[in-house]
Amino acid sequence: MSGIDDQAMPPFWPEGASAEYQAARVELAKAERTLRDQVEAVAAARRAMPPGPVSAEYELTEDGPDGPVRTPLRDLFGDHDTLFTYHLMFAPDDDEACPMCSLWVDGFRGVTAHLARHTAFVVIGKAPLDKLRAWARLRKWDGLRILSSYGTTFNADMNAEHPDGAQRPMVSVLRKEGDTVRHFYSLPANHIDGSERAIDLLSPVWNVLDLLPGGRGDWYAGNDYAVADRGTRTAPSKAN
Repeated sequence: MSGIDDQAMPPFWPEGASAEYQAARVELAKAERTLRDQVEAVAAARRAMPPGPVSAEYELTEDGPDGPVRTPLRDLFGDHDTLFTYHLMFAPDDDEACPMCSLWVDGFRGVTAHLARHTAFVVIGKAPLDKLRAWARLRKWDGLRILSSYGTTFNADMNAEHPDGAQRPMVSVLRKEGDTVRHFYSLPANHIDGSERAIDLLSPVWNVLDLLPGGRGDWYAGNDYAVADRGTRTAPSKAN
């Protein structure tokens, strides 16, 4: 492969690496380049998808200047024509959000200024707003636009929850066409065959762990350590 076989790029291993290591690393580099090409091909196929269904009209609850307000879905786009949504697994009766979902949102929190150059971004959970607000404070999600879909059919209609009400981790992209909101793309945490890691590319954590000698193993994110250095943890208050 050009740029690898002819070593146009300087070696990316330290001095003293064995010939066996160097040869294996070059073969791995070829595989990594092939993976990059496949990722770009899938992204192109995603962009070429035909128009999705028109969304129903929803009013979601968020904090306003003088307290909670109901905001129409079409008003979440701001100056953008696309809206990137993370569906936070946080059922109405739960006292905390899913730790894996929270891991993803932790990562999004760090890049919101960059995302804002391209798209509107919101986090939507099914729990009442007071619970979402308390969890956001605990996780230091300042700057994120967080809304509650409590009392609406938004999650069910988006297939972001199961028929029994269990929440489903998922990202969605919506497109605004005039006063109409149209679905463009959704991807849950599981692939079509039920296997996991469908949205792992959206979190740097998994990609870094894949670079380590031990890989990711069977590690699962937790809420306990994630908030340990952010003050004493208290459960969000119950909705009235």
